[in-house]
Amino acid sequence: MRYPSVSLHRQSNILLIRSFMLLFLSCVTIRIKLCFSSIPYTLKALPLDGHFNFDEVHLSAKDFGNRYQFLPVAVLHPKSVSDIATTIEHIWQMGPHSELTVAARGHGHSLQGQSQAHGGIVINMQSLRGPYMQVYPGNSPYVDVSGGELWINILHESLKFGLAPKSWTDYLHLTVGGTLSNAGISGQAFRHGPQISNVHQLEVVTGKGEVVTCSEKQNSDLFHGVLGGLGQFGIITRARILLEPAPDMVKWIRVLYSDFSTFARDQEKLISAAENTFDYIEGFVIINRTGLLNNWRSSFNPQDPVQASQFKSDGRTLFCLELAKYFHLDETDVVNQVRHALAHHQGRFPKEIENYMSQLSYITSTLFLSEVTYIEFLDRVHVSEVILRSKGLWEVPHPWLNLFIPKSKIQDFADEVFGKILKETSNGPILIYPVNKSKWNNRTSAVIPEEDIFYLVAFLTSAVPSSTGTDGLEHILTQNKKILEFCETAHLGVKQYLPHYTTQEEWRAHYGPRWEVFVKRKSAYDPLAVLAPGQRIFHKAITFS
Repeated sequence: MRYPSVSLHRQSNILLIRSFMLLFLSCVTIRIKLCFSSIPYTLKALPLDGHFNFDEVHLSAKDFGNRYQFLPVAVLHPKSVSDIATTIEHIWQMGPHSELTVAARGHGHSLQGQSQAHGGIVINMQSLRGPYMQVYPGNSPYVDVSGGELWINILHESLKFGLAPKSWTDYLHLTVGGTLSNAGISGQAFRHGPQISNVHQLEVVTGKGEVVTCSEKQNSDLFHGVLGGLGQFGIITRARILLEPAPDMVKWIRVLYSDFSTFARDQEKLISAAENTFDYIEGFVIINRTGLLNNWRSSFNPQDPVQASQFKSDGRTLFCLELAKYFHLDETDVVNQVRHALAHHQGRFPKEIENYMSQLSYITSTLFLSEVTYIEFLDRVHVSEVILRSKGLWEVPHPWLNLFIPKSKIQDFADEVFGKILKETSNGPILIYPVNKSKWNNRTSAVIPEEDIFYLVAFLTSAVPSSTGTDGLEHILTQNKKILEFCETAHLGVKQYLPHYTTQEEWRAHYGPRWEVFVKRKSAYDPLAVLAPGQRIFHKAITFS
């Protein structure tokens, strides 16, 4: 007869436990809500030269990739470096009880939400008014610039002194802090290395809110960590960039190959030459493109117009070698020869260039040449941007995939990807060109293959919104997945550039033996994991006490 009382006792215990859990969860929820509701007030009280915006935050939840949208709680528009330091120090002092994180946003050209901070603070780096850009000419010229400055503005300002940075990206409407947090590469990298190899000094705000000046000799661990560090150790607020005498004009050349091994051999020959051959060396892949050479005629002149008109690109996989040679207007002999060649379509090169070209094994009927100003050459991608914006095709999803591939594996990669995985014209360029590892500083955080020469292969595709065909987002993502799966199963030793992973295990594999150094730097400079949450490498640990 005692069983009913035991049952009632159990039911009472269950009800008591349930009530306790509900009360606990309610308290946690209320605490979280109170924390979030108090956040704007604590931020509003900070002494700043700039200001916070708590309402118009939607633009900071978008980026060039157009695939992820994470709303921040506020956007900081700093007018000084102290605004950034004050804000981060405030979050640091709040400790692990706060969920606030911070992301630096330059021109918003991240691809996978890396410059976003869900429920955190996004810093609009282009609002940073100081330090003002200042060029220092002399025997070792350099320019001091804000981390939020655009490279195109640095080009225009340094050219007033007859100078320019040595290393570029293909697109110049990016911020200094953004490219230096990754690497910054283009066709000049084979000679000068990436942009992170051409920096004298940085000013950085760490995850503790400390403003630190660093260089090769001063706070060198932070200096090397921040360069290529994906924003994990500090926000770049100032950079000292190396400059060199700027050319006036550029001789711009394109030729085609039908055989990949010949194409790759010529590229490697050019970047390994003891003498200075060309100043810029890139390449790209063309798959089944109709009327290719006719499309080039709007910007280039064929060496042999008759042969060029008879060349057919339909149904073929071709490889374009793109070269540039810089020169000055006072080099009258060079200029006169080039202009004569262009005017008479005789394809006569300056002797120096003619010697280089004679060593290459391209399809002779596909040689196209052009002469443009230095600014026109460097800012060439912006022309395409203007056209795409006018057609409403710029702000679309960009599921880009950028890979570094060892030289010894590039043929295997090309055999599988070009013509097997990729069979149709891509909706965007496919870049492919080699660089020299010796031009990269292995103390930085940038991750590259181990071989002396490795290739950048960049699938810069755009997805047509709402399309379910080969130009749609899902199809492109499936292709990217197939490419990555092949690289893994074939053990190619590939490293992602502008990497994107979702688990720490994947990040650990990406960094390999350098992972321990990366974690150690994170613990030293951003121990609460406040900075760059959009990279998804580290997650801020929240405690409730």
